[in-house]
Amino acid sequence: MSVGSVGDEVREGRRPQQSLGTAAARNLASTTKSAPQMQEITSRWLLRALPWVRVQGGTYRVNRRLSYAVGDGRVTFVQTGERVAVVPAELGELPALREFGDQDVLTELAARCVQREYAPGEVIATRGGTADRVHLLAHGKVEQLGEGPYGGETVLGVLADGAYFGEAALVSAEATWEWTARATTACTVLELGRAEVLAVAARAGALAGHLAEYAALPHRPANRYGEAAIDLSAGHVGEPVVPHTFVDYEISPREYELSVAQTVLKVHTRVADLYNHPMNQTEHQVRLTVEALRERQEHELVNNREFGLLANCDYGQRLQPHDGVPGPDDMDELLSRRRDSRLFLAHPLAIAAFGRELNRRGLVPDTIDVDGTRIMTWRGVPIYPCDKIPVSAARTTSIICMRTGESDQGVIGLHQPGLPDEIEPGLSCRFMGIDDRAVSSYLLTAYYSAAVLVPDALGVLENVELGRRR
Repeated sequence: MSVGSVGDEVREGRRPQQSLGTAAARNLASTTKSAPQMQEITSRWLLRALPWVRVQGGTYRVNRRLSYAVGDGRVTFVQTGERVAVVPAELGELPALREFGDQDVLTELAARCVQREYAPGEVIATRGGTADRVHLLAHGKVEQLGEGPYGGETVLGVLADGAYFGEAALVSAEATWEWTARATTACTVLELGRAEVLAVAARAGALAGHLAEYAALPHRPANRYGEAAIDLSAGHVGEPVVPHTFVDYEISPREYELSVAQTVLKVHTRVADLYNHPMNQTEHQVRLTVEALRERQEHELVNNREFGLLANCDYGQRLQPHDGVPGPDDMDELLSRRRDSRLFLAHPLAIAAFGRELNRRGLVPDTIDVDGTRIMTWRGVPIYPCDKIPVSAARTTSIICMRTGESDQGVIGLHQPGLPDEIEPGLSCRFMGIDDRAVSSYLLTAYYSAAVLVPDALGVLENVELGRRR
């Protein structure tokens, strides 16, 4: 710098640089750096709270007592504009049509269904009236109303999309309604009359024979869960004949096969050789990939169609909220459906909606400490957040409640620890070699599944509204 330029800087109020600048100094310094961060990582409470059972051979068989319950599924519909039609094969969910395989006849029955629209508050069927048709609920909510112990009206249950009622009309001309069905929201219902079914059966001998065979089935003793009854005698005196019995098992028990999540991680050997200090590049690449695998594992445990909790909840354990938003009454009913409930699982938005409802009623929930985190509880049962539970476009979601553990006949996680090159239980990382481009490959594999040992171990509160009450 010339003398003139120094003078100019002084006259302009700027002083010349007298020491090494920070930008240049950083070229000779080692920065303090963090490990690679990742936004996808969540708390994964389901993986932490679920008891994990070792599965040898990749398959877990759930043996149960023989159950007579059939046709307790839901019916699926297709919508074209305002027109709704039932999928013909889905009529097989009705008890009287279960295992009836003539698709042409089912298609004709589906075509004879009449679409009806009901306004909120409108009565669909009246208690004590003749049940001459089966109702297939395509959309909306229907209350089941009965008579209370003091003559007043009481709500026995709530039905929602995919439910059906009045199925006894298909096999009995003397069937009557045991409760009143009233629409709580705008409802779209498909109705299939007994006269229409008999008209089709008059031409289709296979249908007539199937209905006659179903009507003639003996009603074998069963408990309130639909399981084969065990005959017992109690409170007797003298020497009466003690009943003989045995415990019958399901002939074809369900088997859960371990599912798999895999990926191939590639790391260039030049990166691993030259840029491996102070942090091991391969180690952190594996660590972040494992986190992604575990996130996918929890998503599958909730949403998978084969073994996920939402899809495998028994239809008798699915409830509908009384007022749309999740309230204490709904959570109490969810708890009452099973013994020893261990945890709730809900989307964070559903937990917030439940908290708003508690605030509106002036209630303060308890909290407990779980691994250093304060978790909200209801009736002493923790409500764990899980963002893997889906939220629909209509801003509705589900809340899961379950009993866990193999000894309590609950929900369990399945995995197979002891794998070759295992880095976590049920998760392995195998070196696959180096290709001709000097890229190392590592196969990361996680094996997992979940099993519901008895139906009442798992319950779901469906169609929970997340909108704020006005």
